[in-house]
Amino acid sequence: MKIGTPFASNAYRVLFCGSGELGKEVVIELQRFGVETVCLDRYPNAPAMHVAHRSYTLSMLDGAALREIIEKEKPDLIVPEIEAIATDTLAELEKEGYTVIPTAKAAQLTMNREGIRQLAAETLGIKTSPFRFAHTYEEFLQVSDEIGFPFVIKPIMSSSGKGQSVVREPEDMEKAWQYALEGGRAGKGKVIVEGFINFDYEITQLTVRHKDGDVIKTSFCEPIGHIQIEGDYRESWQPAFMSDNALKESRRISEAVTTELGGLGIFGVELFIKGDDVYFSEVSPRPHDTGLVTLTSQELSEFALHARAILGLPIPEIEFYGPSASAVILVEGESDAPSFENLEKVLEESGTQLRLFGKPDLSGRRRMGVVCARANSVEEARQKAKRGAEKIRVVL
Repeated sequence: MKIGTPFASNAYRVLFCGSGELGKEVVIELQRFGVETVCLDRYPNAPAMHVAHRSYTLSMLDGAALREIIEKEKPDLIVPEIEAIATDTLAELEKEGYTVIPTAKAAQLTMNREGIRQLAAETLGIKTSPFRFAHTYEEFLQVSDEIGFPFVIKPIMSSSGKGQSVVREPEDMEKAWQYALEGGRAGKGKVIVEGFINFDYEITQLTVRHKDGDVIKTSFCEPIGHIQIEGDYRESWQPAFMSDNALKESRRISEAVTTELGGLGIFGVELFIKGDDVYFSEVSPRPHDTGLVTLTSQELSEFALHARAILGLPIPEIEFYGPSASAVILVEGESDAPSFENLEKVLEESGTQLRLFGKPDLSGRRRMGVVCARANSVEEARQKAKRGAEKIRVVL
């Protein structure tokens, strides 16, 4: 691996499609290696733009605009950081010689819940919840009758739980349908209806595909437990306690899915666990929000692992420090200049870290930061992280 000098003719350049808080951490890790970084997003002053060498504001669903910037910047690597991207353009660029992380195929399949669910269930034969797709409200009524109550409805393309709801009775059908349509970032009008699995808990299995000499190796982080409310993560902890059989099956499924997607980098594989049974839910071909806990739980966070993997650098060992947790700072309201107070109270407790994402505005409900903590037990770490998050005062 050879890396030049930023802003020089020999710079090694990485372009991010998306500039959120997770991308920001990866940009920081890449810059530790002297990589030149370029960040794109649909709004100005997104978190990763704060630390990038250059940035552009555009709709990344506009394939022509996306291509124009990529042809201008000529990056060594293109890193999708969100789902809402013109993936057909990425596939064309990949055929022309550009490297997409992990692959254009992975970006296409995971942007669309239809593609990744069919890959897991039909191509790989992995257990999932029963599922159907619907284009119209009439189709939605039909497939929901086939699935039965309760069920989950989601847009086929969305993020952070937008448009997702659990439907338990017929009176909720129309409201859930409209909410799903409003929550879709792209591909509006199509939803996935999933049978509700009465699982014991859910985990994220962070899975890293990286080079080990001349071969590609798959490595795993300790499993991450998490709580989601309305489809959006609020807490995560590591390790998630599970049986040896469930852990073994989780990693078998994760390796099968990520091997099929190909390429290099970290993947966040979401799984439902019922006893020793494991059901595939979704996969993100990039760092996962629940993996923010790795900022304190591991020597190499998920962001450092991603940076090493996509650069083709060695990952000899993933050292786990001990029980850790994260708690989201979730803010609701309207502001174009939020401020945060009481930081000193958060950080006075040992083993606690704070990240404020620097998002430029707030409209509705938005994740604005996270508190991470390490302790002697998972429960102690969870309580410490939640205490820290609750101490933050937000002024809108």
